Amino acid sequence: MNTDSSAARKKGRLAALTASTAALALFTAACGGTGGGSASAPKNFSYLTVNENSTVKTALGTLSKGRCADEHKALPLKVESVPQSGLDQKLQLLAGQDALPVQFAAGNAPALTEQLYKSGKIADLEKELDKLGVLDQVEPAAISTIKALYGGKMQVLPYEYNIEGIFYNKKIFAENGIKVPGTWSELTAAAARLEAKGTQPFSASGQLGWPLTRLISGYLYRSLGPDALQDVKDGKAKLTDPAYVKAAQQVADLGKKGYFGKGVGSIDYDTSFNQFLTGKAAMLYMGSWALTNIADPKQNTVGADNIGFMPFPAVTGGKGSVDQYPSNVGLGITLGKNTDAKTGDWVTCIAENYGSTALKDQGSISGFKTNTDVKDANAVTGQVRKTISDSKQNVLWFEALFSTKATTVSQTNAAGLVSGSMSPKQFMQTVQDALSSK
Repeated sequence: MNTDSSAARKKGRLAALTASTAALALFTAACGGTGGGSASAPKNFSYLTVNENSTVKTALGTLSKGRCADEHKALPLKVESVPQSGLDQKLQLLAGQDALPVQFAAGNAPALTEQLYKSGKIADLEKELDKLGVLDQVEPAAISTIKALYGGKMQVLPYEYNIEGIFYNKKIFAENGIKVPGTWSELTAAAARLEAKGTQPFSASGQLGWPLTRLISGYLYRSLGPDALQDVKDGKAKLTDPAYVKAAQQVADLGKKGYFGKGVGSIDYDTSFNQFLTGKAAMLYMGSWALTNIADPKQNTVGADNIGFMPFPAVTGGKGSVDQYPSNVGLGITLGKNTDAKTGDWVTCIAENYGSTALKDQGSISGFKTNTDVKDANAVTGQVRKTISDSKQNVLWFEALFSTKATTVSQTNAAGLVSGSMSPKQFMQTVQDALSSK
């Protein structure tokens, strides 16, 4: 339910949109395309999501009973869920029938969302949020991340927003006289000191692979700059180039020196968290979704007050900056074309209220700004929130621009890289070959 001021602001914004039948279809101009089919106004604020993610639908349900009750009364929220493995097929089927819901989870691969956008099924959300006067309710860093993923266009809404970096145990650092590392050299020196004192420096899931490959991309972005992996996608560089192999070598060296502990290839996601949150490892590279685990005293026996967060360190002489955080928007949500002014009401209400609701009720950080005072669960949550608000340019992760095949090859071979069974050159060649294959 909107305040009087936001309702008045909304009324003024929508006045121009109701001037004609064409303008009433809020996103039709951007989404009309040549797809054909009915452009009639929707009867529900229909939302298609995946079974595995309950965060967004829970928050929308809360809004429908509270801040967005008026919008819900005018256009009832209706949620449908499908398994994430079947999402792409479902979207393709609905798109072919011109029957996409008002709002839906974006495809598992950004390429599908781009395809739907190019065929006129999805709006340029930056343009449309600007028309509604609520573009300023989206964090600039979230917009930057979305554009990097979706060909320079804002094709999804950031219901979730995560930055990545290194969580560290403050107590272990203090006991070993370690200051927060600002450079890669300082980080490796800290790891060497910890290892010498019998403390495992890093915890990581080699079973998943991506917690290790994230370190490669972190080094690449700091050494070569924010376009390092875009250059690979564009054919301007190859992963087998010396500067890229060097990044893999740096991460391989961490494994060679035992900094990930024993049997990293068999460590799963939950075990990597357990090692860190019980004080068995000093550092964990992870995204801000880890704040939920950190706030849980059953998981975090070292205490939330003993956890800090730092950016991936600088590489001396590198072209990147430590304030360029790797980021993602989790389960991106986008909008179909058959929408009207009532949908505009919903989108406005969401933009103005979702951030606060998700943070207050679920401890979930989104790419929407928080417009009410929400108490942070702990100091590190406040630190991450401030970092997100201050961020202006973000980067992606190692496999973000890769094909499905190359992503699989990268993540399944990451453990071999740090265990020494695959050389850095072999690893990068194997991934490059997967990228180059048709």
